Amino acid sequence: MAEQRQRTAGGTVVAAGLVVCVCLGAGGCSDSGAAGESPVADPVGTLHRAADSLVDAGSSKARTSMEMATGGTRVTIRGEGVYDFRKQLGRLKVLLPQDPAGTSEHRPITELLAPGALFMKNRGAGVPADKWVRVDTGTLTDGNLVTGGVTDPFAAAEVLRGTRTATYVGTTDVAGAQVRHYRGTADLAAAAKSASKGGTKSLAAAAEGFATARVPFDVYLDEQGRIRKIRHRFSFVNGQRKGTVAVASTTLLYDFGAPVDVRLPKAADIYAGRIAE
Repeated sequence: MAEQRQRTAGGTVVAAGLVVCVCLGAGGCSDSGAAGESPVADPVGTLHRAADSLVDAGSSKARTSMEMATGGTRVTIRGEGVYDFRKQLGRLKVLLPQDPAGTSEHRPITELLAPGALFMKNRGAGVPADKWVRVDTGTLTDGNLVTGGVTDPFAAAEVLRGTRTATYVGTTDVAGAQVRHYRGTADLAAAAKSASKGGTKSLAAAAEGFATARVPFDVYLDEQGRIRKIRHRFSFVNGQRKGTVAVASTTLLYDFGAPVDVRLPKAADIYAGRIAE
């Protein structure tokens, strides 16, 4: 697993990007108080509290989309599943795009998200089909904001704890829900300082590993201050191709309170061998 623990930004796609390389290779708790406050009075403060509103909600279903572009190559990875914001545990099925020739499809990857760890099944690259791959997200140069092909839903929310500037855009509709649209920029280093215990190390790694710690975003909050949709724009250096990879990650949250049953793999079920590039 040595390749996965390299911390140089240039190794993100090859060493850390267990899912991304497949494609590119072809805080404190507080009452959210958002429901009754003016949407324009304090956009920055409202977004700082958005992650706590998800904890108050308990859980939700999630859909994700990650678009990556480098040179003339553009790929989209999609995911769908459930997430428990109080335990910071989630389960997602991740669908990879077709091979460049369009002749075959990758099997869906099952991902389990946990504080400080990412587990993947059907990883391929020499990993037996009945085994899981475990990655310490604190050792990844993107803190698992990109590596898994999805952004951990709670990590996506905690990025907003580092909001530096934000403006209220107006109201709109997301999946049938009336929401408030905000646009701004967050700082990953600031987010790491205010993050939950489970997110601090990963966000700090991302702050150091990305091409820039500044993350532009658009986020949509409902009347309870819960995130219904969030879109981040990340940028990291592709060590193989010596270029910058632009990543747009979108997370859609819905069906709050949905049951979540995530059981992490036993040690005997985790693959300890070498993973092919």
